[in-house]
Amino acid sequence: MLDYAVKRLGLAVVIVSVAMLLLFSMIYLIPGDPASVALGPRATEAMKAALRERMGLDQPIWVQFWNFYSRAWMGDLGTEVLSERPVLTVVGEQLPYTLALVAGGITWSVALGIPLGCWAAVRRGSWIDRVVGVLSVAVIAVPSFVVAIYALLIFAVALQWLPAIGAGKPGDLGDQLVHLILPSLAVGLGWVGYIARIVRASMLEVLEASHIRTAYAFGLPDRLIIYRYALSIAILPTVTLLGIGVGQMLSSAVFAEIVFSRPGIGKLVYDAILTRNFPVVSGAVLVTTAFFVLLNLLADLIVGALDPRVRSSF
Repeated sequence: MLDYAVKRLGLAVVIVSVAMLLLFSMIYLIPGDPASVALGPRATEAMKAALRERMGLDQPIWVQFWNFYSRAWMGDLGTEVLSERPVLTVVGEQLPYTLALVAGGITWSVALGIPLGCWAAVRRGSWIDRVVGVLSVAVIAVPSFVVAIYALLIFAVALQWLPAIGAGKPGDLGDQLVHLILPSLAVGLGWVGYIARIVRASMLEVLEASHIRTAYAFGLPDRLIIYRYALSIAILPTVTLLGIGVGQMLSSAVFAEIVFSRPGIGKLVYDAILTRNFPVVSGAVLVTTAFFVLLNLLADLIVGALDPRVRSSF
């Protein structure tokens, strides 16, 4: 297990390094002068040149990349252009809102997807199985921003059951959870279909295993066989899927935060791109990338600890 963990950690470091290179390249290719956007049209050339020098944009491209790369590994993501605050502080203020949104999306997907998948597998070939299959494909096909808009119109505007915008009162956990319901539903609904389908497929395979047939032969209760013996094995692919799904949920969070006017990383990056605030863009994207890679690493380690076959195949 230790060798497997070291290999996975090394792969995670390589992935983050490549992501940093791609991130820096894409930001460098974005049209527009950050100094001109930040200072406005009335700024003189001397003022723009001074800001470019302070941001390090007057240096060769390879020097800029090395400074970005070396400082990032030391935890220094640069300074915000306008307020001159550390980017890590700016991102850290918004990160909890996005993490809460992703956690809510995962809760929706797990709470609905796993029971539906188990139900469909146990009732294989029935009308329940067909309905779950159709619903799974339907929720996968609907984009998250469409779910966000219709959830806002139906539950917040028409029915007025839930709040429409904001993240709730600071310090009021109950109010924050109520404000989280609709955005997290928009983020996690599509993954209900993915999880339901993969749990169904995995459950069907496990239910045909010899030890499950032996448990049925000994007359053990169906509920005990399904939820204790079968589901504990069938759930393993779902752990890996959730690790991958976090990245998609992070991208979906951008639309949810904009539609519901919530603070968060997505809205921070969107506003930073409009103002060409490159340090904030690179810092926020790098933090979310590292978070995504870390979650995938944890998911792989969990699966490796539960299934020795995974460790031997890597």
